[in-house]
Amino acid sequence: MAENKTQPTAASVDAFIAQIENPRRRTDALTALEMYKKVTGLPPVMWGPSIIGFGSLHYAYETGREGDMPAAAFSPRKANMTFYVGDKFDGAAELFARLGKHKKSVACLYINKLDDVDLDVLHEIIARQYHMDSPQTPLVNIE
Repeated sequence: MAENKTQPTAASVDAFIAQIENPRRRTDALTALEMYKKVTGLPPVMWGPSIIGFGSLHYAYETGREGDMPAAAFSPRKANMTFYVGDKFDGAAELFARLGKHKKSVACLYINKLDDVDLDVLHEIIARQYHMDSPQTPLVNIE
């Protein structure tokens, strides 16, 4: 079976963020980085060339495919900030309704710039998703 393309690397998260050309995107990436550090209590790790992940989860499908993925992650892509969160956690609909300007897919949240959203609500979304995926971790409040 083919190995996952997105694997943790030894690349520097700080160097990756420093090379982001758009100053607004670089600032947003630093803000998201601090948010994820607070939520997870874990150090950031580059997963592939552009995903900043925290911790890891092992998954296995009924088909036999299995692998590892970050327990929490985001990517400061050129088009938008991509947050890898779903919408199956408690209170998801209400939080996304209060978030602000965003787009959503099954497992991703897309935000053009963090000024478009309520950062406290984004923090809560990230925390609830992380807690749902890693229930052994305490749910961190944003105080």
